[in-house]
Amino acid sequence: VSTQSTWGPFLIGLLSMSRLRLLNTWKTHGGSLKKFAHLSKATNTEMRFNVFLPQEAQTRKVPTMYWLSGLTCTEDNFSQKSGAFEHAARSNVAIVIPDTSPRGCNLPGETDSWDFGAGAGFYVNATQSPWNNNYKMYDYIVSELPELVEHEFPLRPEKSISGHSMGGHGALVCFLRNPGMYKAVSAFSPICNPMNVPWGIKAFTGYLGENQEDWKQYDASHLVTKYTGPEATILIDQGANDEFLKKQLFPSSFAQAVEEANINGVPINLELKFRSGYDHSYYFISSFFKEHMSHHARCLWLGAES
Repeated sequence: VSTQSTWGPFLIGLLSMSRLRLLNTWKTHGGSLKKFAHLSKATNTEMRFNVFLPQEAQTRKVPTMYWLSGLTCTEDNFSQKSGAFEHAARSNVAIVIPDTSPRGCNLPGETDSWDFGAGAGFYVNATQSPWNNNYKMYDYIVSELPELVEHEFPLRPEKSISGHSMGGHGALVCFLRNPGMYKAVSAFSPICNPMNVPWGIKAFTGYLGENQEDWKQYDASHLVTKYTGPEATILIDQGANDEFLKKQLFPSSFAQAVEEANINGVPINLELKFRSGYDHSYYFISSFFKEHMSHHARCLWLGAES
């Protein structure tokens, strides 16, 4: 049966009753990494994700970190390169790793470039044709996927979110737009001000249209000034030798926005760490993921029942 964009929402709804299809499983660090496929109502396609369940999940529910990956990635890049599962196992935290876009929608231009379309969903809800029928990654990440995994796996309701590059942008946006939903947030080399960088301008124009007012809802440097949630610490690690730092990422713009927000009483603390000699790669992520997991685990287990 085809899982492409020709499926209507009604048919997707009927077929999604089968929930998840297990594609593979691996034992790692005492727990398990599992790969699943399912039919998504948000994207009207088949979506894939990986989930790491620590050994602790065999006897009780555990909280969850959601990891959003960057441009060109699938659910496998982080799983294979980050070294994250050792630290997640020690912290008794599950990690859910979705794909970065719908796949195989057969849309014109979908695979023409690496920074737009397949592998580059930018975690927005597209409003422009032909993307608006499938590219609803914001709804998928914030609503559909958590509802699915919390129903299917031994997961507590407490969750946090993190990501890299485009995924770091997505993590910041999801956190700032949903005060209180996530217990913690962090990012590696995030696209902090997408409205003003080539990657973001290309994606937002294609998915959202020309009206830049519509872009603001997906720009962390704008959203942080409007944040109304509980006090929170945002942890960002940035490689000082990142080849995309000056043209695409703009962490200084986000830091400035946080300073202005603090003056107006917004309760956001920013820990922005520039790491000398490090670039944009998973060598960088794997070097400091332990610190990020400690940040997330501390917030996720704070006040939780044993």
